Amino acid sequence: MKKSNKQNGTTKKVTTQPGTKVERSVKKMDKNAIVVNQVYKKFSKPKAAFTWLIELFKKNTKDDASLNGNGAKEPKEDRKAPTVAVDRVSFTVKEGEIFGVLGPNGSGKSTLIRLMATLLLPDDGSITIMGHDPVKDPITVQQLINRVSVEASFFKKLSPMENLIYGARLYGMNGKEIRKRVVDILTRLGLEKRNIFNPMEEMSRGMQQKVAIARALLSRPRVLLLDEPTTGLDPVSKREVQAVVRELQEQDNTTILLTTHDMNEAEILCDRVAILHKGKLIALDTPEALKQLAPRSNGHLPSLEDVFIHLTGDKLKEEQKEDLEAAQALVKAFAKENEAKEKTTAPAPELN
Repeated sequence: MKKSNKQNGTTKKVTTQPGTKVERSVKKMDKNAIVVNQVYKKFSKPKAAFTWLIELFKKNTKDDASLNGNGAKEPKEDRKAPTVAVDRVSFTVKEGEIFGVLGPNGSGKSTLIRLMATLLLPDDGSITIMGHDPVKDPITVQQLINRVSVEASFFKKLSPMENLIYGARLYGMNGKEIRKRVVDILTRLGLEKRNIFNPMEEMSRGMQQKVAIARALLSRPRVLLLDEPTTGLDPVSKREVQAVVRELQEQDNTTILLTTHDMNEAEILCDRVAILHKGKLIALDTPEALKQLAPRSNGHLPSLEDVFIHLTGDKLKEEQKEDLEAAQALVKAFAKENEAKEKTTAPAPELN
């Protein structure tokens, strides 16, 4: 494929190979498909069942014990601080772009996907999907997107065909064309035709994950949210899924947001990659540009995995140092408090 690129009054011919990132970037539009602006989400520790009854019992039995020498109640201990899952994260995803989100467990990747998919409400900030707000206009957003997650659920007694036809009807699709499309998508993902009509409970977890991906593709979404879609798949199945993801971008201009632990997958598929750590966005760029952030090893360019470990490792060291300093300060405070108590409780000298 050739493209004319005008710069400073001259025309430069750019040759690209079919299927490469350069060719895919040429096809992109300038329009933003996803805009995440200063999004903040926290979770409080859920209360256990009958907590109110336990607290009432404690109040009635310990009120007297909680009084100090002046007749005033001792201050209550602070409750456990809420967990911040997404901490003021901002980025944009262009229409037709494959955008990767990397991060260790607990970094906020899945929470971010759920916020986009109308499954959670942000505490602050905003998100738009193709110009629509998931909070103010969830129905429209749901018609534009589809989501694949690790914990996908099915009617296990039914076959992949029956499950997918059921899902298609929820999107208002029916007819013989849907059955043909189900077979086409599942065979492209590597399922044998005989398995398409067998109960889901007889399939491996990897095969069930392929059915989950097929279900998401069935509605031809404009924005596809893939939450670790290849987890549990063998190397051959991973390649089949990755090939379908590329086809969606190249043929349908589908915008794809992908979270993954597979650094190689992110490097192969993604046009840009964001790295999250403890809910914060710590880096965002193309895979090639991100590699410049980590030091070279024996003169070799670092991999995306090296960059990931370098960035998150440094953050962990900083946090460990802060935790150590806080612990040392706490030990000193306790020591000082004990010293003061010993002085006040020391026995009075005996008089001869």
